[in-house]
Amino acid sequence: MKKTKTIKIEKPVWLKYTQEEVEAIILKLGEKGLTSEKIGLVLRDQYGIPKTKIYNIKISKILKEKEKYQEPTSLNLNTKLQKIITHYKKNKQDKKAERALIITKAKLKKRTDYEKKKAK
Repeated sequence: MKKTKTIKIEKPVWLKYTQEEVEAIILKLGEKGLTSEKIGLVLRDQYGIPKTKIYNIKISKILKEKEKYQEPTSLNLNTKLQKIITHYKKNKQDKKAERALIITKAKLKKRTDYEKKKAK
């Protein structure tokens, strides 16, 4: 059994955004097609919001409520697979790329099987 500590993170004085404003920003970025991990980076870099835990919210939860959530692992694996395929088509002699192609396809299949199983 795992013990979890609940650490209360206080909102810094210099942070000017309210919870509603942060949720609106998250939804706006989600409509642009960004994943939850990219939204977190944008919030940190452009808006100066270090973590959404300060507001007791999760980016993925907000996006799921509005049905804008995309599974980041599958998306990243798909883009990686497409890059490897285009590289391998140009360079048939590249054995490392061939191996990477096989491994990435296996990872993607494993992930999609897991998501199907989880959805049931």
